[in-house]
Amino acid sequence: MLFLVAAVVSLAGTIGPDARWLAALGAAIVHTGSIPHGIPFAATASPAWHNVPVLSELAFRGLESAFGARGLLAAQIAASCGAALFVARDARRLGASEPAIAGVLLLVLTGGLLAFAGIKAQLFSLLLFPALVYLLRSEEARPSRSIWLVVPLVALWSNLHGAALVGVAVTLVYLVVHRARRSPLESAAVAAACVLALGLTPALGGTAAYYQSALTNEAAARGYGLWAPLSLHSGFDVLLIAAAVLLVAGFLRSRPSAWQVAAATALAAITVHAARNGIWLLLFLAAPAASAVPVRLGSRRWLTYSFTVFFAACAVWGLDRGPFDAGASSGVVRDALRIADGRPILADPAVAEQIADAGGRVWISNPIDAFPHSAQRRYLDWLQGRQSGMRALAGSRVVIVKRNSPNELRLRRDQAFAAAAGDARNRVFVRRR
Repeated sequence: MLFLVAAVVSLAGTIGPDARWLAALGAAIVHTGSIPHGIPFAATASPAWHNVPVLSELAFRGLESAFGARGLLAAQIAASCGAALFVARDARRLGASEPAIAGVLLLVLTGGLLAFAGIKAQLFSLLLFPALVYLLRSEEARPSRSIWLVVPLVALWSNLHGAALVGVAVTLVYLVVHRARRSPLESAAVAAACVLALGLTPALGGTAAYYQSALTNEAAARGYGLWAPLSLHSGFDVLLIAAAVLLVAGFLRSRPSAWQVAAATALAAITVHAARNGIWLLLFLAAPAASAVPVRLGSRRWLTYSFTVFFAACAVWGLDRGPFDAGASSGVVRDALRIADGRPILADPAVAEQIADAGGRVWISNPIDAFPHSAQRRYLDWLQGRQSGMRALAGSRVVIVKRNSPNELRLRRDQAFAAAAGDARNRVFVRRR
């Protein structure tokens, strides 16, 4: 099953929004030898932003500088396979059969396809969340002092990705609902230590402000992009819902404890609010669901070996080819940088992050929560094709838009801009002198 996971991720792996800004900030840290204040590659000021995921920025920069885009893809494959290993180990501990584990992992892979195929900032969380869940369930079965391992895990996680908040929330549910009845003082101490561990980042006291700004940004308020709510109009969301329904049925059949039901309910709620959270729900449900499936099949080693070889070959081929890119072609990026000549470029998040990663300047980009809400609103208005979004053009000489988008149609009619370059998906406009 691991080779299937590796094959799917390597063949479908795509670098999109919320990935390259990490590498760009990592490059700035390496270049200056210090953590910059705000976002150095953006023209819009961001002095109030606290830089928390520095470790992730350096990791993305290191992977990209050493191995290029394939380095990010390899890390995504490793994290995805690691997640599958933790789920499988948890399921075996609960008594699940190998065929049941394979079936459940297939459901998780199908329902969480966007999370596994999309190379984003949450890469490290794909590994750390199931690791945390495995630890908590192990402690439920046999309480020990190993529960304190949660604290360094949270500290590491907080330096990598904001989903550490989800991990802490699940931990608190376990401690309050389950463990506190037997060990109230220890549970309170671990809970307090976990909350404090969230702040063990380079931002220290500013970490809380970072998380607050991430949760209250304009994209989250509008339910746009990565913050889009669960929808029946999205094919990927329909797959997520179908997989979750099947896993919930198995989960409930396993007769989970009260804390697990409470945690699963909370994860379902945040999934409805933002569909990208669905991967945490699927990973949480998987192991108990597998233990409730009474599947026993005979061993057919020749068939297993055949599939293993096939999926391994697919994984190697996909890694050699490299990931897809949701942004613009390298030619468009080079042309835009040449035309801009150091001036800020306005583009959608995926392309803007490419520009920043290539050493250029943008008007605004991810992380969008780093900027004032007024700038966030103007940028989102522009991304959503609203007429009011044209105000965002005021600070940019070069603009990159999707072909046949409302913004391209407006710029075609705007006498102040002229088309200068493009590829099959994007067009570059430059302000007339």
